Amino acid sequence: MTTTYVLGIDSSTQSCKALLVDAETGETKAASRQPHPPGTQVDPAHWIRALKATSDGLVEQAQALSVAGQQHGMVALDSRGRPVREAMLWNDTSSAAQARDLVEELGGAQACADKVGSVMVASLTASKLRWMRENEPENARRTERVLLPHDYLTWQLGGCQEATTDHGDASGTGYYSTSERRFLPEVATMALGHDIELPRLAGASELVGETRSGASIAAGTGDNMAAALGLGLQPGDVCISIGTSGVASAVVEHSVHDGSGMVNGFVDATNRYLPLACTLNGAPVLDFGARMLGVDQRQFSDLALSAPAGSSGAVVLPYLGGERTPNRPTATGLVHGLRTSTTREDIARAFVEGLLCSMKDAVAALEQATGVPTGRILLIGGGAQSEAVRRIAPEIFGVAVEVPATAEYVALGAARQAAWAISGHAEPPQWNTAASQRYEAVPRPGVYERYAATRDSTEGWN
Repeated sequence: MTTTYVLGIDSSTQSCKALLVDAETGETKAASRQPHPPGTQVDPAHWIRALKATSDGLVEQAQALSVAGQQHGMVALDSRGRPVREAMLWNDTSSAAQARDLVEELGGAQACADKVGSVMVASLTASKLRWMRENEPENARRTERVLLPHDYLTWQLGGCQEATTDHGDASGTGYYSTSERRFLPEVATMALGHDIELPRLAGASELVGETRSGASIAAGTGDNMAAALGLGLQPGDVCISIGTSGVASAVVEHSVHDGSGMVNGFVDATNRYLPLACTLNGAPVLDFGARMLGVDQRQFSDLALSAPAGSSGAVVLPYLGGERTPNRPTATGLVHGLRTSTTREDIARAFVEGLLCSMKDAVAALEQATGVPTGRILLIGGGAQSEAVRRIAPEIFGVAVEVPATAEYVALGAARQAAWAISGHAEPPQWNTAASQRYEAVPRPGVYERYAATRDSTEGWN
């Protein structure tokens, strides 16, 4: 019997990854990876080159493919489809003031959340459009179409024919209504100052084009939506992904409109909803801590596990790149509670606890916004490879934590979407879920309470 393969592509902040997957079983046949350049603003040509290098030899074997891309990135195109400037990525916080202005213009925080599903912050695309209007008026005038990173790559793969997106990724633009499930072109116009062309919204399992090799192209989605699809996330689950950023997400059946700004009310890739709380500081917090102590990641983990819970009073606020949850775009990192008796082990553990406490902020915000208690935590991402993170996590979260087998879940979710699109079925294919390792520990609520007290006492000055 001939095996049908699908290709899942993850175009993330750091790299482009591709998985060639058996459409029936979800088993990975081949994988490839190419790096992306660092920075918060990137020429999209780099993504195209990485995509070509990553998919070379794989796309020819696939019957269908799908692209999952980093959310929110602004790819502004002129009348000939050429970028007018480098793409501004989700982690570019320069548009924080413009986000605040848009919130006020939309009637305040709750009105903004009611309209677009989220309180506008610097990460969302609309704020970047306003920033360009105010700081680069000529580029703003030249802009006739705006795409997201996954939209742009899907469009390129299909020969630059019709530009499309999906509801999941569109829900992170700031000019999409999650309750009405449609674009709000008037909000995009409000942000940029003139009308622009937006991509057509495609269905979750729709085919939108074809590659030169004859592979069908699925609608694609945002990276967080693809990760949820790859993990098979169900209501009651909370996925915590510790990558470049920290993300806590959950699948629910209703749209979420959190006026506090802590939770973004996104749409998922299966016609449900994916409320999500994101921090700007994920695994790089661990890298920074290890670098400050002059050790590698394994040694850093060992140091952290050698210290007592609570780090002998040391507390780290890991806002190294500003912060989004809570919304402190100009904040910096902080180490509090140092004494002459503080050890290197205490400092290492304080970094791990600080990172996990910031993620507990995100989980608590999800529970508050959705009304759904957390039944299970799934821990993924590069930061989840740290043994210290795995063992300390259940102490901070107060529930058992499951760490699925290491896999590229965003690319796997994209592959699952492609398999769904060619199946003709009403639901995504059921693939065998990878085994996970379970971690349990005595809850240590005092650690988070001390962290929260430090966080709240520094509001307005860090």
